[in-house]
Amino acid sequence: MRMHRVQTTLSKAHPHPWGLQALGCALLLGALSAAVRAQDTTVISPNAAYSRPEVTGLSGVVPTAPVRLRVWGFEVYDARLWTPVGFRHGQYIQFPFALELQYLRKLEGAAIANRSIDEMRRVGSFTDAQAQSWAGAMREFFPDVRQGERITGINLPGVGAEFWVNGRRAGVVKDPTFARLFFGIWLDERTSEPKMRAQLLQGLQP
Repeated sequence: MRMHRVQTTLSKAHPHPWGLQALGCALLLGALSAAVRAQDTTVISPNAAYSRPEVTGLSGVVPTAPVRLRVWGFEVYDARLWTPVGFRHGQYIQFPFALELQYLRKLEGAAIANRSIDEMRRVGSFTDAQAQSWAGAMREFFPDVRQGERITGINLPGVGAEFWVNGRRAGVVKDPTFARLFFGIWLDERTSEPKMRAQLLQGLQP
């Protein structure tokens, strides 16, 4: 799929002191009551992860155990990394790897994209023009998700980030700066969720 430029207006985003917790909160408020009544939080077995088509192009990658994000006691998603032997998290942008998010409830794609911009501002600075372009691309690629569905980002060193939704390629943002900041939401030391980061890194192969 060729990436189309999305003409949107994005107000200037500011990092929220709650960080990833705020991401979950903001996404949950609109749909929480119906989601709590209707959804089963059963997730796919970790063994099923090896059948993921989005990682078949990554040589020798192995998944970590899933790490769950909870907000106010509500389960939002399970995150896992797919990394090659020799992966060094301090230089993550130099390695081809995948970050998979498997959702546990209904969330709006536009809200995921907008909150991602806020989280990226914690990792590094960028212009309003970049924010508008990146947010437009993510709104295009990220659909509204339901329980059990997944969005996977693939780091393409020197190129940018490629996104897959439920095993189908959605598009690519050809910008290494975007990739560094986006994956930094989970991997950079400035993440708003250091506990989640530590758990993800703990699961990496030696």
